[in-house]
Amino acid sequence: MKNKSNIIKLVVIALIFAVGAYTAGFGIGGMGSAKNIILGLDVRGGVSITYEVQDESFTAEDFQDTKKKLEDRANALSTEAEVYVEGDRRIVVNIPGETDAEKTLERLGQPGTIEFITYESDGSEKVWLTGEQISTARAGERTEDLTGANEYLVELTMTSEGATAFAEATSQHIGEPIYIVYDGEQISAPTVQQAITGGQAEITHIASAEEAEYLATMIRIGNLKLNLETISHKTVGARLGAEALSKSITAGLIGLLLICLLMIVIYRIPGVVASFALFFYTVMVLLALNGFNMTLTLPGIAGIILGIGMAVDANVIIYTRIREEIYAGTPVGEAIRTGFNKANSAIIDGNVTTLIAAIVLMWRGSGTVQGFAQTLAVGILISMFTALIVSRIIMTALYRLGVKDPKYYGTEKKRATIDFVGRKKIFFGIAIAVIVVGLGIGIMHNGKGDGIFNTSIEFAGGRALTVDFDKSYSIEEFNSEVLPKISELIGSTDIQAQKETNTNRYTIKMKDVEESVMADVQDMLEADFGADKGTMEMSFISATVSREMTNSAISATIIAIVCMLIYIWFRFNNIRYAASAVAALCHDVMILLVFYMVSRTSVGNAFIACILTIVGYSINATIVIFDRIRELVNANLEKKDFGTIVNESITSTLTRTIYTSLTTFIAVFMIFIMGVPSIQEFTLPIMVGIVAGGFSSVCITGPLLYVIGHKVLGKPRPKNPGVTANYGKNKKQKKAKKAEA
Repeated sequence: MKNKSNIIKLVVIALIFAVGAYTAGFGIGGMGSAKNIILGLDVRGGVSITYEVQDESFTAEDFQDTKKKLEDRANALSTEAEVYVEGDRRIVVNIPGETDAEKTLERLGQPGTIEFITYESDGSEKVWLTGEQISTARAGERTEDLTGANEYLVELTMTSEGATAFAEATSQHIGEPIYIVYDGEQISAPTVQQAITGGQAEITHIASAEEAEYLATMIRIGNLKLNLETISHKTVGARLGAEALSKSITAGLIGLLLICLLMIVIYRIPGVVASFALFFYTVMVLLALNGFNMTLTLPGIAGIILGIGMAVDANVIIYTRIREEIYAGTPVGEAIRTGFNKANSAIIDGNVTTLIAAIVLMWRGSGTVQGFAQTLAVGILISMFTALIVSRIIMTALYRLGVKDPKYYGTEKKRATIDFVGRKKIFFGIAIAVIVVGLGIGIMHNGKGDGIFNTSIEFAGGRALTVDFDKSYSIEEFNSEVLPKISELIGSTDIQAQKETNTNRYTIKMKDVEESVMADVQDMLEADFGADKGTMEMSFISATVSREMTNSAISATIIAIVCMLIYIWFRFNNIRYAASAVAALCHDVMILLVFYMVSRTSVGNAFIACILTIVGYSINATIVIFDRIRELVNANLEKKDFGTIVNESITSTLTRTIYTSLTTFIAVFMIFIMGVPSIQEFTLPIMVGIVAGGFSSVCITGPLLYVIGHKVLGKPRPKNPGVTANYGKNKKQKKAKKAEA
């Protein structure tokens, strides 16, 4: 019976995987296929809409306010939307993943004036409030209690001024309609049921979800300070091209297979289970991207890469624990059970810490930050499920079906303890030297007028050149033939090109250059590639990464780090752990910033995602070491000095750190060597961050925890080797000690 039960478990998991893989590959009923995942503007292309201000005169403040409102609306359609200024009067909105320009324009909404009015008894028309007094307008639905049918509605939240005006309007017009008018045209006339004084209202009895979304859109986008006219709406091709995407997918699959091969060689049967769990994870992520309609761009891919790293890491932690138990003489069955149990705390703490960061980034971030956070959060939840549940069921079932010989699980050799604490000055010195030298080089570049960072047009803005060619160049042809010659003339690889669908027209964005250089670019395009110089249009463009987006990314990251610090403090019951972990995070971020300064790698949209990826990756590795320190402190039967415990903890987890860093590095490296330049600029910093994170986890955090405990917080080095009570003893032990006293 037991064998039958275990076989059933394996068959059920295999069927779930098979159905999931089939759905991700081919779809069921036209749904679920990976090809239906919404891809960002940089990967797939999308719709570009250009608005132009019609007012003869306007202030810069009004212009920026109008741009900000368009950003809010665009971000509601896609977290990866781009909004930037072109010239003095135009605002361009790019919505990724869309293919129907007309439909997208309708969803975005024509900017106009929204008014809430009533007709008074004397026949006059009274405006009670405008779109300026509406804070939010969201479409929603709920199930009616009696019929079970869905009811569609729009939820409104007013400002304090709007709430007062709306309370007066509804009090005076119970049983009468309040008309919602858009640019003089009535779009809705809901009837007042009762006086509404709380500043929140619902418009109910809407026929469909589409109608509710349309009404919410019109209210949300209405009442801009400037009058805008749509002067163009078009579908544009991807910046990277289909070939670049295809190469990246191929590289990712090769990397995944190499990781699986490495896991099997190292861990044998557990390695096979880990490989299956990794493919299970990949399938579930693809289905989740589809199910939640998430837009996948390069930053989103960074979140998936981090998720793969954490999925591999969880399995490495578990199987290293199992081999340690087998080495200690524990029977295989008991070793499997104990290994999973001992790995739980490290996996949960590491993943929850990173999940907290992802939630904060979704809450406080915008644009690419939200896109990164969404894929990261989904990846974390799925990786925990595959490691702690799927892997455990399979491992236990295989053991009970007869896979009991210890040789199938590999052997864990006992390492001589390395004195990391004794070498702390060397490690700290290396870290400080690298940072100081890098900062010096960055300051030197800034002194030359090149800036500390090589900021891309996404951060600094630049020029946009619209060109009509005499033939249709594919994105791949343009990137391989045209782009290098432009790069040579302007002295920069920071060039973005988008192709208008079904035309020979390209929009080429580049850094601001002198007029003579721009003239050379135009002459070259005409002479070498048949461009029509007479139809070329050149304009200045603003940064696509707005100041608000940058500020929100910075504030979100700071809040996330603080939340992680609090969680680590709470879980380890000691602020020293939290302080050491955050200090190591700061080290990793500084190393990455220094790399950007020294290498002059372009700082663009992917820069934010790279920083966040390394923060999430590094903290997970640190948690694993801290978990082992806590465990050895709690079981310190030999009354060892805390420095010895730190050294033993780092040494015992060193294999895990090396394997996890290596497998994640392999995945990113394959994408790097097979990718186009823009993808290489994205993956190279991540590889540097992986190395930096591995170094800080092994060489910085443990020794720093020791230093903070003995120096900064005034704890002298204990003369009695058994004095370790202040370094992570749990609450039960403290209570027991008090009871003994």
